[in-house]
Amino acid sequence: MAPSPTDFLENLINQFPNLTEELNELSDLWTRKLWHQLTKKLETIVSMQAFQHGDLLIKIYHEFISEFEMKLNLLKLAQIVVPISKQIPQIEGAVQFLESVVAKLLDGKQTRVEEPALYIRMHIALRKLQGGDVTACKEAIEEGKASLDNLVDADPSVHAAVYHVSSLFHKIRQDFAEFYKTGMLYLAYISAEDLEDSTRLGLAVDLSLAALLGDNIYNFGELLAHPVMKALEESAPNYWLYELVNTFNAGDLHKYDELCVTYAPQMNAQPALVMSVQKLREKITILCLMEIIFKLPADNRVISLSLIAERTKLDRNDVEFLLMKTLSVHLIEGTIDQVDETVHVSWVQPRIIGLKQIAALRDRLDEWIGKVDTTLGNMEADTPELLGMA
Repeated sequence: MAPSPTDFLENLINQFPNLTEELNELSDLWTRKLWHQLTKKLETIVSMQAFQHGDLLIKIYHEFISEFEMKLNLLKLAQIVVPISKQIPQIEGAVQFLESVVAKLLDGKQTRVEEPALYIRMHIALRKLQGGDVTACKEAIEEGKASLDNLVDADPSVHAAVYHVSSLFHKIRQDFAEFYKTGMLYLAYISAEDLEDSTRLGLAVDLSLAALLGDNIYNFGELLAHPVMKALEESAPNYWLYELVNTFNAGDLHKYDELCVTYAPQMNAQPALVMSVQKLREKITILCLMEIIFKLPADNRVISLSLIAERTKLDRNDVEFLLMKTLSVHLIEGTIDQVDETVHVSWVQPRIIGLKQIAALRDRLDEWIGKVDTTLGNMEADTPELLGMA
């Protein structure tokens, strides 16, 4: 006959005297049927280093939690069993454990089981990805995104689970643009402060490289504004990458050339950057053009091709190719006048701007206010003459 939950906890106290306080509290909360408080305590325990001993958490689940798990908040239950599953070293065993919990959730016929089931399924997909089963992971992600679309007001942790495993899937495939997209979505649903320092730095490095290398990524402002980038800025060995991303965001082609010399060893140590030298050059040149346009008044965005050639270090024919490329990816809208050798830009894709760009925008607003004041003054001066003529 299996021991009762309280007897089980008493046995654990005898084996692990250092855990007496926590285990006694579990026993007390279970006896008093304080499910909410018990849930919070279990959340704490599964993250405590003292409980990361062999298969201790697995035993606690089977002999204790399983007795009342359906009485808990089911999403919280999912968030408890996922870290518990990490004590199962074999991927197949961990997957089977998590799948058994999903089966219990579905068999329980309670309301709102879709969220906890999806949360666990995404962690099953993650374990499969870690085991090299990329195909199964891809299928799970596709199903997970479809399920997420059907959920109303899903918990942020569920969104985060879907986008986290999706980002790791794209990282393995070296699909930089999709990794960047899903990685930023993942960050949108978590707090960077909840991540370990090493995880935060690793994510900042990976997202920065993906932003540089990803196709059709020309807006770095959202990444630079995210708190996760603080880890990159404060990391001496990786500061070169932080500076490089800022240079791309500013469209500073001359600074980019300087960095390529200054940080040649660091950049050459990144195979993806070495293989994408031409792509990086094209991207920084497009961003340089964008910055030229951004600095012009909205009502006077007519630029000579010779000025673009000078700023972007291109010859005349390459300037036209640059403009066609920029137009084709819908970063700008406008027309090229080959007779006058100018381009008239009627629209620029909105961007998240940094402090220096905000300062430039403030100066332009001050200039516009000055023009308005001058016009108003002229109108007031001319008004008496107009009234006299009436």
